[in-house]
Amino acid sequence: MKQVAVIGTGPAGLMAAEVLSQRGIQVDVYDAMPSAARKFLMAGKGGMNITHAEPFEDFVTRYGSRREQIAPLLQAFPPQVLRDWIHGLGVETFVGTSGRVFPKEMKAAPLLRAWLHRLREHGVRFHMRHRWLGWGVQDALRFATADGEISIATDAVVLALGGASWPQLGSDGAWTALLEQRGIAISPLRPSNCGFEIAWSDHFRECHAGEPLKSVAAEFGAIRKQGECMIDAHGIEGGLIYALSAALRDEIEANGHATLHLDLLPDWTLTRIEKEVAHPRGSRSLSSHLHSRLGLKGAKANLLREVMSAEQMHDAKLLAQTIKRLPLRLTATHPLAEAISTAGGVRFEEVDAKLMLNKLPGVFVAGEMLDWEAPTGGYLLSACFASGMAAGNGTLQRLEQP
Repeated sequence: MKQVAVIGTGPAGLMAAEVLSQRGIQVDVYDAMPSAARKFLMAGKGGMNITHAEPFEDFVTRYGSRREQIAPLLQAFPPQVLRDWIHGLGVETFVGTSGRVFPKEMKAAPLLRAWLHRLREHGVRFHMRHRWLGWGVQDALRFATADGEISIATDAVVLALGGASWPQLGSDGAWTALLEQRGIAISPLRPSNCGFEIAWSDHFRECHAGEPLKSVAAEFGAIRKQGECMIDAHGIEGGLIYALSAALRDEIEANGHATLHLDLLPDWTLTRIEKEVAHPRGSRSLSSHLHSRLGLKGAKANLLREVMSAEQMHDAKLLAQTIKRLPLRLTATHPLAEAISTAGGVRFEEVDAKLMLNKLPGVFVAGEMLDWEAPTGGYLLSACFASGMAAGNGTLQRLEQP
């Protein structure tokens, strides 16, 4: 019987294991952590975005400069087929108002339990607390275990070790050095779907760190999105910011900073705001005036004071304009370890259409190890599942060669 090692227990690795085990291949799955798919489970605690229900022609545009490479993977395992596969595990899904697809229970744990059970029924063997150390004599796989180092010979390998975000859950990016030692070109790992650093005043930080900004719009270049974000002690983060993070990160890398504009009242016209700001306020303070006439209070109101002088705050026209387009100077991304996902990784020039490394025949790569990125909302997981499927099928084809 042919044997394949899958290294990594995230969605990409487990999908490759499923494809292979269903065809009678003996699959051994290795992971450095004590239990499987820890990042997958953590991501599912707040509502698991499995995929997205928008038309496929729109769906594939979310992969930006890597659309050409990711689209064939998704065409082979499109969102609806992914949903059908999940239903086959006994987990129902539904489409939310935003088009995002969720498990009915809004959690990853039931899906993972059912999946691991099915994999074990197919003979997949799991080896936890096995940290991959690279290759040894005759290209045997080396692992560090509690009982010391071991070497494993196998017919093929699927690498699905993730990126470098949330390293406490297992994806620490240590594999980059191991592949570079074998001559594999890797684009530097960078934060994706991340927050950004802003030099808040001490007063603003102490008063508003952890406070959400609801019903705002963010604008950078030609991109404008409406939603929610969060003030944190070092800057700003949250879904609305993640949607613009790739463009903001690239701008900071090119010029040392980026200016993000927030519309604090996206449902109000500038004319209406100007009228309300200019309304006589009598003996009321400006803060009370903005609260009563515009509903601005808390972090929204104090953001104005972060970017405007006291004199500027009393210029009604400038104040109204700033409410609609408040500039925030972003100086850096939040640390890679805090990002939702990772950009960079094994360059697509290093793999063939089946995701096998050209320089290491029989070694396949899947998931976030590859050089792509996508926004949150189901796009990340969809491509991880699809790339795992592709790597599994590619491995099968190689094993079946005479």
